[in-house]
Amino acid sequence: MKIEGVELRRASMPLVTPFRTSFGTETERDILLVRVVTGVAEGWGECVAMASPRYSPEYVDAVADVLRRFLIPALAAVPRLDAYAVGPALAAFKGHRMAKAALETAVLDAELREQGRPLARELGAVHERVPCGVSVGIMSSLGELLDAVGGYLDAGYRRIKLKIEPGWDVEPVRAVRERFGDDVPLQVDANTAYTLADARHLARLDPFGLLLIEQPLDEEDLLGHAELAKRIATPVCLDESITSARTAAAAIALGAAAIVNVKPGRVGGYLEARRIHDVCAAHGVPVWCGGMLETGLGRAANVALAALPGFTLPGDTSASDRYYRADLTAPFVLSDGHLTVPTGPGLGVEPIPEILRDVTTATEWIPL
Repeated sequence: MKIEGVELRRASMPLVTPFRTSFGTETERDILLVRVVTGVAEGWGECVAMASPRYSPEYVDAVADVLRRFLIPALAAVPRLDAYAVGPALAAFKGHRMAKAALETAVLDAELREQGRPLARELGAVHERVPCGVSVGIMSSLGELLDAVGGYLDAGYRRIKLKIEPGWDVEPVRAVRERFGDDVPLQVDANTAYTLADARHLARLDPFGLLLIEQPLDEEDLLGHAELAKRIATPVCLDESITSARTAAAAIALGAAAIVNVKPGRVGGYLEARRIHDVCAAHGVPVWCGGMLETGLGRAANVALAALPGFTLPGDTSASDRYYRADLTAPFVLSDGHLTVPTGPGLGVEPIPEILRDVTTATEWIPL
C-alpha cells in the first residue's frame, strides 16, 4: 500500500457533562485525529491521549510532536507497508503507544477500505452487537450520583461502573446497591488512587457483590495487586498496568489480574489488543473493552474489538450521547442495552464533514 501523506487534525469537543475521576475532571476533549491518505482510500485513527499527562505520560501535544518528527517519517522507509508492518517499523522508538495506536489504526482503516473488508472481520469478531456498560464519574453528592445511575439504567445500560477515590468509595457503592438492588451488575474503578496499605478499607467493598475493582493500585505495582487479590474477595481487574500481551501474561502469572480491561490506545493499537485478548482467552481470564471518551471513530473500532469471543463482560462502549451532543460520525445509539457492530469497510464509519469542520482547530499535512 502506497501512502501519499498523513494529516494531523486537532479538534475540540465539549462533553455533555463534566467527567471526574481520581486524576482530574474533563469538560471537553482536545482530540488528535490521524488521517492516512493512499491513492485509493483514506483511513482514520483517533488518539486517546488527554491534554495533560495525568492519566498517562502521553499528552496530545507530545503525541503530535512524536508523530511529526519520528513515527510518520519512519513509515516512508517501509518498502511494502501494511498495518502489520507498522509496529515493527516503529519499534525503535520507545513507548508512545497512544501515538503508535492512532497511526496504526489509520493505516489499518485505509488498508481495509481498499480491500472492502470490515475491521470486525479482520480482528475475528463473532458477534453482530455488543452489550454496553457505562462509566459514571465522581459526583458532588450521593443524590446526584443516584439520579445519574437511574438515568443510565432507564436507558438500558447493562452494567454500571462507578469511579472511586479515597473518601468516595464505600458510601457511593452502598447507596447504589440500596437504591437499585443487588441484581445490577456493578463495578468500581480507582484509576490507581490507592495503595496496598488501603487493603483493609477496600475489603469493605466485598459485601456488595461487585463484578470487579479496576486498577486500585499504581500501574507499576503488579506485586501489590497480586497481594491485594489475596486480601479482598472482589476480583481485581487491571487497566493501566496492561500495556502489551507480555505484561498481561506476567500479570496473570503473578495472580495480579483476574480480569483485564483492554484499551487499544493504551497498548499500541488494535492488533496488540487482539493479542492481549488471545493471551487472556488461553488462560481463561475474561476481558472487556475500556473507553477513553472516544468519538464515533474510536467507538466504532472499540465496538468491533468488543465483538471478539473473549470479551464476555460489558465494556465502556457507551452510546454517543453519553459524551457528545453531536458525534463526529453518525451516532451510535443504544438498542436493548447493545450497540451494533459496524459492517462497512474499515472502521465502517466516516466523519460527518460539517461537524468535523466545525470542531477542527488545526490541521497539518505531512507528505510521505
